[in-house]
Amino acid sequence: MSIINTLIFDFGDVFINLDKQGAMKTALQLFKIDTFEADMVETNTKFEVGAITSSEFIDFYLSKFPNLNRHQIVHTWNSIIKDFPRYRLNFIRTLVNKGDYKLILLSNTNDLHIDFIKSNVSFYDEFKSCFDAFYLSQEINLRKPNADIFQFVLDENHLNPNQCLFIDDTKENTDTAASMGFHTWNIDETKEDVIDLFKIKKEHF
Repeated sequence: MSIINTLIFDFGDVFINLDKQGAMKTALQLFKIDTFEADMVETNTKFEVGAITSSEFIDFYLSKFPNLNRHQIVHTWNSIIKDFPRYRLNFIRTLVNKGDYKLILLSNTNDLHIDFIKSNVSFYDEFKSCFDAFYLSQEINLRKPNADIFQFVLDENHLNPNQCLFIDDTKENTDTAASMGFHTWNIDETKEDVIDLFKIKKEHF
């Protein structure tokens, strides 16, 4: 078996807790709709890969729902973000201090969410500095689960997928990575915690 030398982490529901169902419910109630419409899904995806700016993203929703204001839209968009337990920062710092692995963060995210996190997580900069590479979908114009984002990480860091373990809470993402030769952990955030990585995935180490 190949020796794992690189750990690639998702951000949401791996380090920072999210409330996906609650945020969706809040948004549907605000917009007074039963499901996100195709143009909304398309706009969200464009925003996530940096194809449109934060202002353009907000303007789309203001145009579609003219009874709302910018604050309501941004507040609802950011309602998905919950807390970032400090013990998870301590976990990644421990990995840095041991120096056994290259550490990479690979997240589908956007400026509004990152700006909110920077304002509400006092140790965000310290967390970011723990990683050898820190990839946000909006900055690199690629998103999971598309194979090209994983190939980008491999190429940029001269990695062998068989020596990488990719950790993500979304099965679609880990499925793509697995098909490319990565070791994967599709973490169940409801009963698993990233700090238990070496216990839960001990067969890899």
